[in-house]
Amino acid sequence: MKKTFSLTDPKRNPDRMLDAAKYKIRKYLKREQKKTLPDGFDYWDFDCRYGQTEKDAEIIHVSAINKNIDKVCEQKLSSFYLEILAKPVKRKNKPG
Repeated sequence: MKKTFSLTDPKRNPDRMLDAAKYKIRKYLKREQKKTLPDGFDYWDFDCRYGQTEKDAEIIHVSAINKNIDKVCEQKLSSFYLEILAKPVKRKNKPG
């Protein structure tokens, strides 16, 4: 998912637009986690980038997505860019 979410619409409240964006992101993450894993892999991991524009996007952790989206509301921005790419991962065994 590579998308620029716009928070400006004359017919909608910006807070509702923000909630709709969060809903779409959660829905995407759940859908990707349900996909069947390739043989030899244990779970899906996500590479995430967030910023005001695609050029300004920085790497973030999946758990920090909502925190960064809440900052959009505080800064009164009109849009934000989010990129989420799923990748299969194999668990690492703990040494010892």
